Amino acid sequence: MKILVLEDDVLLAMDVEDHLTEQGVRVVGPFGRISQALEAVASTDLDGAILDLNLNGELSFPVIEALQSKGVPLIVCSGYAELPELKSKLAGLPLLAKPWSPQKLAKLMDKHFSNKPEQSARNG
Repeated sequence: MKILVLEDDVLLAMDVEDHLTEQGVRVVGPFGRISQALEAVASTDLDGAILDLNLNGELSFPVIEALQSKGVPLIVCSGYAELPELKSKLAGLPLLAKPWSPQKLAKLMDKHFSNKPEQSARNG
């Protein structure tokens, strides 16, 4: 399974990357800027994405829209997702509150990413 990670906090990005790698996931990124993530979305076949919502004041909606247009499932990881002005824009998207927990991330991935690592291992 190939998952894009967009997170501007270097330590959080490394934590997510380490967790995913331990689960047998191939991580694309992690990227700290929206432009980098958009390039990867355009040029890479992805099975899913985990996106920070607010990257140094820039919201990741362009990446969300690019992923949705390609039919790539995504999880939004943010401390801002519950704000009323953003909540309506994120309606229907799986949200992972910060600070994130590996257990909650695993549950969201199981529910929203159809190509789970254990399936890939059995099928590959």
